[in-house]
Amino acid sequence: ELSAVETLAHVDVLCVDKTGTITHGRPRQTDFAPVGRMEAGEVTALAASLAARSDHPVSRAIAEQAAHSGVSLLSVEGFTAIPGQGVSGVINGALWHLGNRRMVEALKKDAAALEQEILRLEREGKTVVALVGEQGVEGLFAVADTVKESSLQAMKELQALGVKTVMLTGDNEHTAEAIARQVGVDDFRGNLLPEDKLRIVEELERRGGKVGMVGDGINDAPALARADVGLAIGAGADVAIESADIVLMKSDLADAVTAVELSRATIRNVKQNLFWAFFYNAVCIPVAAGVLAIFGGPQLSPMLAGAAMSFSSVCVVSNALRLRFFKPSLRREAVPADVKSGGIPAAEVKGEQKAMEKKVVIEGMMCQNCRAHVDKALNAIPGVSAAVDLESKTATVTGDVADEAIRAAVTEAGYQVVSIS
Repeated sequence: ELSAVETLAHVDVLCVDKTGTITHGRPRQTDFAPVGRMEAGEVTALAASLAARSDHPVSRAIAEQAAHSGVSLLSVEGFTAIPGQGVSGVINGALWHLGNRRMVEALKKDAAALEQEILRLEREGKTVVALVGEQGVEGLFAVADTVKESSLQAMKELQALGVKTVMLTGDNEHTAEAIARQVGVDDFRGNLLPEDKLRIVEELERRGGKVGMVGDGINDAPALARADVGLAIGAGADVAIESADIVLMKSDLADAVTAVELSRATIRNVKQNLFWAFFYNAVCIPVAAGVLAIFGGPQLSPMLAGAAMSFSSVCVVSNALRLRFFKPSLRREAVPADVKSGGIPAAEVKGEQKAMEKKVVIEGMMCQNCRAHVDKALNAIPGVSAAVDLESKTATVTGDVADEAIRAAVTEAGYQVVSIS
């Protein structure tokens, strides 16, 4: 709506979620270590069984790794998801928890002996979660997400537009700092719960100026609704999309830059039209009324006055149509390659080619086990990286692969491909 566009044009601070917005939101498990008395296989089975019941990206990464390793899942009773902490459930009569440092502290379990290892992993930009039982911490899992190729350039463009960027994330401070350093945000806040993100947005609004929020998850919904203007990632959760004022159709932060630029161009166009409309009418209405005849000048016939009025509308509409030729400053084909390339444009990275990404709609996935089977089948295709989303019943396949190979892999896993785009 116009009010959202107008507000976005005057945004001074843009708060940005990390997972799924700055990063791909498809983390992979990178490290695992049993740290208690249990065998590694037992720890993995317990953690995977809890993770398979959750839709959180970190849980998905642990469940996917277990599925690739052929780990058998155990029955979970009383499953509970605790926002900002993790998940818990009863397995074989015992209560188990899988969560972050905040959950370990809430359970009052001593993890001092593991502090150095946790800090080492966090400083590498990884998210660390622990499997906790009655006896304490039994295992540590580290999960890493990759920064989207466009995020670094998008942050630079926002700063060039005079917009301050603040990254908000539920990850710990060390991981948040590592990601913030990679993409160059002005400020960052870590270890946040949904209510903390809401509080920060309110604090920024009280300081004056307009505050925007970009997010994609359930945890971002309160902040999206509270901000002066909320922008939801199109592939995000439904509640985030419903809470936002503007929806970015692609999961790309470059679209946020385009939205700011387009909103400013729109408001600038509106002001131009208002100025010329007032100026034109201020000059022509007195002429049409015969003011020139008072001084011996010509009178304007009604026919010419009507034509002049129509010409005024044509000028205003023509100026408005110039927005059809709007071109964003940040074009996807010009976005640098992954941040790891050191900011070198993709065309200048020797031997590097941009992988093709396909979206596959799949019918028949009903649970996390189904998703794991499809994920395993697609990632088994040579040269392919795939991420499967149960909620949207889709898979994002990256790599040079034929549609027939994708269909064959999904069909062999026992599911049906509806479409590939």
